[in-house]
Amino acid sequence: MKGIIMCCVAMLPAFEISGCTQRNSLPPVAINSPTPAPQYSPQVAKPVPGAPLFTTPPTIAVEPLAIEPQNPWKPEAEVRDWEYIVIHHTASTTGSVESIHELHSKKKDKTGNTWLGIGYHFVIGNGNGMPDGSIESTFRWREQMHGAHAGDNKYNQHGIGICLVGNFENEPPSDAQLAAVKKLVGVLKAEYNISSDHVQGHRDVKATACPGKYFPMSEVASSIDLPVYGATSPAGTNPASKMELAAQK
Repeated sequence: MKGIIMCCVAMLPAFEISGCTQRNSLPPVAINSPTPAPQYSPQVAKPVPGAPLFTTPPTIAVEPLAIEPQNPWKPEAEVRDWEYIVIHHTASTTGSVESIHELHSKKKDKTGNTWLGIGYHFVIGNGNGMPDGSIESTFRWREQMHGAHAGDNKYNQHGIGICLVGNFENEPPSDAQLAAVKKLVGVLKAEYNISSDHVQGHRDVKATACPGKYFPMSEVASSIDLPVYGATSPAGTNPASKMELAAQK
């Protein structure tokens, strides 16, 4: 019996130690560990029955504004000292830059030399040979050469020759021609500081009926370089002041 008691007493420390270990064996504590982000299941948007899966914003067609340069006939060559504008007609029902060039290439000057070609700087069509109201510059304008149109050296050297296709002894120029020549004369006056009284018909510098009794010479001579729709006026100017300035020329 005594032996059994001694055995039990001997085993008590072992049970105590074992129980201490079990009570103190706690899981390790993670200090300052980041909290994992919560995980959510992805949400899938459900299409509305009958509605399109994709919508495209409507396309609005906007036409670009055609801006015409203030002087669409500005030459690349060094500008000549222009003082006059001389208006002509072909005295024919048809004509073009090419046909006039061919005709003038057969002419000779007072010294017997053949002309270089078309004597005008600009030609305005009437629909027969060139589109009605179209304005074409010639090599003389592009290269800023003297003209061969006035029959007077001063006006050939310093005068811009403009010829309209048509015979204005019989009828007036077309509306398109009249609008074109006014625009051209207005631009040339403003660009090269040519006064209205220096815009003349061929008959004013030589004994001829050109450009015809039905050509409105005074109306064309007083043409103003009006701003083109959509164009930007130079700083410090406005249409009214530009018109007043041109009226004084």
